[in-house]
This record gives sequence, C-alpha cells and structure tokens, in this order.
Amino acid sequence: MTAEPAARDVAAALLAALAERGWTVATAESLTGGQVAATLVDVPGASRSLRGGVVAYATDVKGSVVGVDPELLAAHGAVHPEVARQLAERVRSVVGADVGLGTTGVAGPDPQDGFSPGTVHVAVATPERTVVRTLALTGDRAAIRAATCAAVLREALAAVRPGPAA
Repeated sequence: MTAEPAARDVAAALLAALAERGWTVATAESLTGGQVAATLVDVPGASRSLRGGVVAYATDVKGSVVGVDPELLAAHGAVHPEVARQLAERVRSVVGADVGLGTTGVAGPDPQDGFSPGTVHVAVATPERTVVRTLALTGDRAAIRAATCAAVLREALAAVRPGPAA
C-alpha cells in the first residue's frame, strides 16, 4: 500500500526532523495495521531513523508485546487515550527508539467497545514529552485509517521539530 501524497510529505519532513536531532522512531499500531510504518518506509532513507514497528491489532497483543497495562485494557478496552499513550511510550523501549508513535481506535464499519467508527486516539512520545490526541473522524474504513496515519505523523512532526513545547 502506498501512502497518500500528503502523508508521504509529512513522513519525509518527520524523518528529516528526526535526522536533524539524531533521533529514531518506532510505531505501535492498532487500527492503522502498519500503515504508519509503511508510510515512513515509503520515504527513501527511512532506515536512518525508523527502528521498527509493532502491529498490535488484537487487544491482548497490546499488553503482551508492547506492554500496555492489562488492567487498563480490561477496564476500558483498547479504544482509550491512555492506551494510545502507553503504546507510544512503551514501544520506545520495546524497539529501542527515541520517539514512539501509537494509534488505537475504531476504523469500522462496526462499533467496538461501545465506540463508533471514527473514534481514534493517537499519541507521540519523545524524550521531552508525550502528546495524546483524540479524534472524531468520518468516512469509510480506508478513509479513517488514512486520516489516522496522517494525524499521528503530523503530531510527531510537531513534537520532534526543535522549538518550544506545543
């Protein structure tokens, strides 16, 4: 799958900003199913900054592989902002990266854990801070996944670029 041009452009800018800081990145993806990592890989030279990614599609994999708190998952399910935060923060350790990106939510077409399609949480964890955003997206499954990918890449670029905290 090839990323949309806008997401590819953001991915290229993110990889350049990471290289400028000497940082690396890793992804922990649920509803995007590897699309964020694939979008980064689409950029020539991505291997200088991309360490790897985990597709933690099943709820239990979020806990067993990435290290999301099983009690959080049991209490709230996978569609929760704290799950996104933990995906982003913990994948940094799992993969050995400076920056972690986390995505979780409902792409549809059916609701999950009582949440409608388009309910999405993205997170970016850097050595300086963690940012979590909750999104209410519209469109079909592909559109929601693409918009989630673009959103987490934009958040990552904003978090990685040197300057004052957002």
